[in-house]
Amino acid sequence: MSLIVFPAIDLKGGQVVRLAEGDMDRATVYGDDPAAQAMLFAEAGAQHLHVVDLDGAFAGESVNGEAVRGIVERFPGHVQLGGGIRNRASVERWFDLGVSRVVIGTAALEDPEFVRGAARDFPGGVVVAVDARDGMVATKGWADVSTTSVVDLARRFEDAGVASLLFTDVGRDGLLKGCNVEATVDLARAVSIPVIASGGVKGIAEIHVLALHVRDGVEGVITGRALYDGRLDLAAALSVAQGAE
Repeated sequence: MSLIVFPAIDLKGGQVVRLAEGDMDRATVYGDDPAAQAMLFAEAGAQHLHVVDLDGAFAGESVNGEAVRGIVERFPGHVQLGGGIRNRASVERWFDLGVSRVVIGTAALEDPEFVRGAARDFPGGVVVAVDARDGMVATKGWADVSTTSVVDLARRFEDAGVASLLFTDVGRDGLLKGCNVEATVDLARAVSIPVIASGGVKGIAEIHVLALHVRDGVEGVITGRALYDGRLDLAAALSVAQGAE
């Protein structure tokens, strides 16, 4: 059992971007062909992708659907998709399109029964995004911060059949400050659901450390800006993730 490395493709206006701390006004554009970027990751050995419709996260519905479709059609592995998935019709549409897993964030806090129903009807297909700012859950594309703690939200879904929790420290995302490994491992140990680390990964050392915690429940890690900026080599990251057992 090895750590899954998810290269990230964040979509804004059909382009590949990275945000700083989830701020749509602080976007760096890395390309205008998301499907081509997906293929580059596949050529480096990636078997999983993490795709986010950033516009959709703010709009509450799919905005970059055509870009997602292009990625799914060309990427030979598994595509995990988040951003604006807040109702049953969205879930069904993405699975019909060929997405392997959907990531549900805001709706997990506001409509937990919707999440439970989707997790029940699509076994292994639903990931709950637990986005944190100072330990509290952030929602609506990280624009709002709730009064619910990360662990409390996670525990609500322990018996729901959720595939994984996607934990992001919003204060580090896109800043190359380093992933919050300690908080990720603490969450993984506190709940029975596997946890995916996200936010701020800056280099190979964090991949290695997270890989050592697979037995604690850390399932994977998402990395974006470090790959695009050349600070992290994807093939090397995949090798370290495989070899740290």
